[in-house]
Amino acid sequence: MLRSSRFFTSTNLLKSCNRSKHTTPVNTIIRFVPQQESWIVERMGRFHRILDPGLNVLVPFLDKIKYVQSLKEIAIDVPKQSAITSDNVTLSIDGVLFLRIIDPYKASYGVEDPEFAITQLAQTTMRSELGKMSLDKVFRERDSLNISIVDAINKASEAWGIICLRYEIRDIRLPTRVHEAMQMQVEAERRKRAAILESEGVREAEINVAEGKRKSRILASEAERQECINKASGEAAALIAKADARAKGLQTLSKSLEAKDGKNAAAYFVAEQYIAAFKHLAKTNNTIIMPSNASDVTSLVAQALTIYKSVSNNGAPYQDGELLNGKDLKESFASSDINDLPLKGKIN
Repeated sequence: MLRSSRFFTSTNLLKSCNRSKHTTPVNTIIRFVPQQESWIVERMGRFHRILDPGLNVLVPFLDKIKYVQSLKEIAIDVPKQSAITSDNVTLSIDGVLFLRIIDPYKASYGVEDPEFAITQLAQTTMRSELGKMSLDKVFRERDSLNISIVDAINKASEAWGIICLRYEIRDIRLPTRVHEAMQMQVEAERRKRAAILESEGVREAEINVAEGKRKSRILASEAERQECINKASGEAAALIAKADARAKGLQTLSKSLEAKDGKNAAAYFVAEQYIAAFKHLAKTNNTIIMPSNASDVTSLVAQALTIYKSVSNNGAPYQDGELLNGKDLKESFASSDINDLPLKGKIN
């Protein structure tokens, strides 16, 4: 039973290595060669010629079709093999090799089994290239690894009349522990990215809130400033309006005083204001200084008119037609009856 299984395995391997080989046709004198095939003809055991596609005539008994080479692109499975990277990680890797025969003569007489030779060369080259790279670099630079393998194969297969078009890594398998470690690394990297994104989101939110508060305060301060400006402008306009009204009132009053009974009207106005002021004396607790004869309205009006006359000429005090200076004005006021009057004390 064991011998039969070994024989079956060897037979399958042999069929796998020679699966693309064609059965050599028999010399029937007239042969039709298919397109994209080359037939190698030997005459009396020596290479004679290569039959081109189409009609060909052979010499019976002397000519023999020795090899049949396909000029089409051939895909060969590279068996799975183990390779060790530069960081001592064992990989199980396989691939697919694409090649084409460009010289049927070299492919027939340069090597015994071209496909088997190319497969072995691809495996050894792949192990050599993987030994120069780390595990992370193998996954990142698969394209460069494939190109390196193709270049190495083409340098060796030039003498065989075969060109390697491309090589593709089909599957890479890692040891169980290495695979688990890589999964943990990926999960840690994803958690780190999630934490970074979350922190960036919180930061952006805080920046937006702070920016909103800053703009709100700026707008509030600008509104308050504009309010103060508007208020000040209103107060200034009110003061100007009051000053204009006061000026007009004074002009009207000055014109009235210049009239015939202007002095009598002024005396009546002063007396009226004096009497009206006594209404507010006892309403609040305050301390004032009053003349002892506060009930004598006539003398008070006379004193007020005397002071008015002294400053009526362009706002400057005169006495006997001459302008008084500060000292003379003080003496003039000191000589008036209002300073000679005794003063009352505190009135609550």
